[in-house]
Amino acid sequence: MERAAAVLKPRMRGWLHAGMFPLSLAGGVVLIALSRSAAAVAACSAYALSACLLFGTSALYHRRNWGPRGEAVLRRLDHANIFLIIAGTYTPLAVLLLPARPQVVLLSLVWAGAAAGVAFRVWWIRAPRWLYTLCYIVLGWAAVFYLPEFTRTGGAAVVVLLIVGGLLYTAGAVVYGVKRPDPWPRWFGFHEVFHTFTIAAFIAHYTAILLAAT
Repeated sequence: MERAAAVLKPRMRGWLHAGMFPLSLAGGVVLIALSRSAAAVAACSAYALSACLLFGTSALYHRRNWGPRGEAVLRRLDHANIFLIIAGTYTPLAVLLLPARPQVVLLSLVWAGAAAGVAFRVWWIRAPRWLYTLCYIVLGWAAVFYLPEFTRTGGAAVVVLLIVGGLLYTAGAVVYGVKRPDPWPRWFGFHEVFHTFTIAAFIAHYTAILLAAT
């Protein structure tokens, strides 16, 4: 069965995120270099680390077959990193754009949610796909009530990019959840469509953070 799964895995599986790993690393270095305070450096470092973990682990997991034990470990890490990138993305936005009290509230909310999500995916790896996909979406939109403040301090462009990125992440989650469309299963299947959406969403959110930082 494992051999059959390897044959059926699309040949592009993992390559998109493998290509994004060095770009996310370089982008993180740029953000950290542009940071104007110690808090901004720490926030952008957390974001950069979460992005590198997401793309690096995903590429490692999807590029080959690791056997039952390796697959179980890497799948847990891969799914847990989705919660970390959500919290990681909100961290520089909160630090750069929010006053002290709302900043603490938002960071506490998203990182507590991420910690719960990581524990959920680590301990219940066979949870229904629809359930953990819904958890990703809910946490991803957790800061929707802060958009007016982001608009006031960061500008309309930042908020538009955040919303576009959120919609792209949500569309990717839906593709992942329903496994459709599956355009070319041998080369570029539904999972590759999902990864394409995550990359586009990441670029939108990275641009928003870059604007906020500068």
